[in-house]
Amino acid sequence: MGHSGRKSRVAVHVLAIVLPCVAVSLLFALFLKKRTRKDSRLMHESSKELRIRSYKDLSKMTNNFSSANMIGSGQFGIVYKGSFPEEEGQMFAVKVFKLGRSGASKSFLAECRALRNICHRNLVKVITACSTYDPLGNEFKALVLEYMSNGTLADHLHIKSRYGCLSLGARISIAVDVASVLEYLHMWSVPPMVHCDLKPSNIIFDDDNLACVGDFGLAQFLHGFSSSGGYQNSTSLFGPRGSVVNIPPEYGMGSKISTEGDIYSYGIVLMEMLTGKRPTDELFDDGFTLHKYVEDALPQIGMILDPDLSREIVGDHSSRTESQEQGNKTEVQNCILQLLNLGLLCSEEAPKDRPNIYDVYIEVVAVKEHFLSCCVNKT
Repeated sequence: MGHSGRKSRVAVHVLAIVLPCVAVSLLFALFLKKRTRKDSRLMHESSKELRIRSYKDLSKMTNNFSSANMIGSGQFGIVYKGSFPEEEGQMFAVKVFKLGRSGASKSFLAECRALRNICHRNLVKVITACSTYDPLGNEFKALVLEYMSNGTLADHLHIKSRYGCLSLGARISIAVDVASVLEYLHMWSVPPMVHCDLKPSNIIFDDDNLACVGDFGLAQFLHGFSSSGGYQNSTSLFGPRGSVVNIPPEYGMGSKISTEGDIYSYGIVLMEMLTGKRPTDELFDDGFTLHKYVEDALPQIGMILDPDLSREIVGDHSSRTESQEQGNKTEVQNCILQLLNLGLLCSEEAPKDRPNIYDVYIEVVAVKEHFLSCCVNKT
């Protein structure tokens, strides 16, 4: 073959290699252009959604922070319901911080930091924040949050005339959802986070009765890993944090916060859900606690169970045979017993004796799956 023939073959080979590369490059460039436009649009929409609202806006949407719009009050803030006119009546919750109270400003900053860094389906979502001055020149700080219309876990457990009774299945699902949040905060948040104030009044239900954890005013990020295998904060606690009845005993003695503290609070919540007894019940006095109340009763659960759950276990099962009914009752009781034992383990006095959140989550998921397969599907 002549010199010109060899040049033609080389040219064909080069084109065979170069043309596909050029085509791929062009397609990739078009993709990047579209992606850039999409990302830009999303960033614009996000900034629009999260734009800072003025004091005037928040006052207008809550009818000048009317007491008729107040839906809750806590240590550091008052929560109002309201709506932005341009949002076609969609409701929001506005948490106004009590800045005259010591620690309220830190609580606002803690919630902003926490809610900026975390995202989970069972967390109350923040819409925007407002830090400004009111018309009188007083400092004003507020958060606009997703409006949760179906009350708190405390409401459902203790105001049954309004909210009805929670079924065992619902309580088990709540236990799983809350454990899922703690697993996310402790294991997947970077850096890990401790909620520090887990209690039924901070577990809130949306329109679909999905349980969400809120109020991160006491939350803290953890920055070091302790030799015992758990994350700990670099500074000690000065005085109790959170609700006195739900905080672990070591916090009251000035210990550093840790993931084990949330585990303790989770155990107390579990036992309150199943017994219907608040840790502050008048029954508990002189060292007799909810933990002791449950511990003394097990493995017999009849005397300590929430009466609504007792009635649910007995139920009306006329379509079943006696042996089927007894078998179902036993399976239900076993699910409750397993959860109460988990509550006891989580609320052990010594932090080293409490399980980690991964093991807790695995166990409550197993209880839920067993309940659904053996108790619900057989009804």
